[in-house]
Amino acid sequence: MKTQLDHVVVLAKTLEQGVQWCEATLGITPAPGGEHAQYGTHNRLFKIATPTNPFAYLEIIAIDPQAKGPAQGKRWFDMDDPAVQAAVTTEPRLIHLVANTSDLHAARIALKGQGVDPGPAVHAKRHARKGVLHWQITVRDDGQRLFNGAMPTLIQWGKADDADPMRLHPRNSLPRSGVSLQSVAINHPSADKLQAAYAAIGLEGIALQTGAANITVELRTPKGMVSLQSLGI
Repeated sequence: MKTQLDHVVVLAKTLEQGVQWCEATLGITPAPGGEHAQYGTHNRLFKIATPTNPFAYLEIIAIDPQAKGPAQGKRWFDMDDPAVQAAVTTEPRLIHLVANTSDLHAARIALKGQGVDPGPAVHAKRHARKGVLHWQITVRDDGQRLFNGAMPTLIQWGKADDADPMRLHPRNSLPRSGVSLQSVAINHPSADKLQAAYAAIGLEGIALQTGAANITVELRTPKGMVSLQSLGI
């Protein structure tokens, strides 16, 4: 099983707010994304890939006011949680990480062996410029992130019969943004449990330390070095 960072998630109250924040904070305009009909959300994206994290991109996500709510359960990434919604009232916030894996079934079993339940694998898709993106993603019925967002949601791109499942990975259609990922660091009271979970799925390259819950993502941008933090939500 090969697992690596796929993307970082920034939640905005509205997508328009997210675009304005991105332009003001990072100095770029994010590329168009798409709609997620089954969860009633939509997004904007931009590439932050480096040789160390070759598939990395940043997702700005918001509830789509034109869409119906989730078909069942709650929206992913704790987007229905009142505390999370309150935290992004005035400004978007880093809230989560997503990791791609070559074997989602095996990764879910490995996490359950560590006492971590990421939820079932949900099939999802959305339209993109170069075709329809297909993926499987772990989403709990309660929509919760785990460990304050520091336990990445797992994603496996492509359909089961795809010879090259990463062919339509979002980063392949994103232009260079001028923003690059420099580091990801996690502070959490249960850092030891997180370390064991990361090891179980083969996820490396994320610094872990015991402390108050926080995710820190360092980006090199046209405006210089920018640090995004989750601040425990």
